[in-house]
Amino acid sequence: MAFEIPKIKYTGKIREVQLGTGAKAVRIGGANCYPFHRFEGDMPNVPRVAFEVWDSSPEEWQQWAIEPYGDVLSDPVAWARKCVDTYGAEMIVLQLRSADPNGENKGVEEVVEVVKKVADAIDVPLLVWGTANDEKDGELLRRVAEACEGRNVAVGPVSDKNYKQIGAMAIGYSQVVMASSPIDVNLAKQLNILLGNLGVNEEKVVIDPTTGGLGYGLEYTYSVMERDRMAALTQEDAKLQFPIICNLAPEVWKTRETRLTKDEDPKLGDEKRRSILMEAVTAMTLLVAGADIVVMRHPDSVSLVRDMIGELCA
Repeated sequence: MAFEIPKIKYTGKIREVQLGTGAKAVRIGGANCYPFHRFEGDMPNVPRVAFEVWDSSPEEWQQWAIEPYGDVLSDPVAWARKCVDTYGAEMIVLQLRSADPNGENKGVEEVVEVVKKVADAIDVPLLVWGTANDEKDGELLRRVAEACEGRNVAVGPVSDKNYKQIGAMAIGYSQVVMASSPIDVNLAKQLNILLGNLGVNEEKVVIDPTTGGLGYGLEYTYSVMERDRMAALTQEDAKLQFPIICNLAPEVWKTRETRLTKDEDPKLGDEKRRSILMEAVTAMTLLVAGADIVVMRHPDSVSLVRDMIGELCA
């Protein structure tokens, strides 16, 4: 008797969400099977890689992370353009590090001007990532949603502390919200319910489950995302049937293992190759867990992940 692959019957489906506008708009979600289980169902929209861009020059990056962007790090507009023109970025995630109250703490209007310039300079979807300070983001991301009217940008992280302010503005200007909760299925569901009660369109919500890097809580992140997808696809939990984004780059590149040189710890080998592989392995792990977008830093890591997605979706 020929071997037959056991198959799961799925009764749920992930909602589709569009990011951006025009010819280069991107649709994510829509799957009615577990990630890459195309023998059991459909994945109409393949997972995507987004390049991160900072709105201010990063001072703590490793030299091997700086190398691809050394000529543009002080100019977020040029940085975003290089990601698109040189590395073929399909999406840009603009990290608003300069607004962090624990850092430069730049004013809202000054930061929003940078967001507008980046949005004007690219023709691919823009996702704007705030400071993760609930109070500052409540003001900052509201202004971003307003300033980017008509562009269908995604703004986040939106938490249970500021969802009313940001969600209301997102509704008014038809933007996407990235609902962020601290690695917990029930908290993710609760925030999605709150956004729904507020009136946010279900086709305008993306889940940010909070992400750990390889060796930095990745196993726990994976298990939570896996449970999220199980509930969405096999238990028909409508409040978890949303695409997932993982902002993994900052988490991976802050780990000790991406900072040690081979001279400091010879058994770890070449630091550049090691860091690139750590980012790529983290991204692929999260994609297998259910991520629809992974936010990455190094072009070589992105290339590895894109090749793997191509192989799995061929």
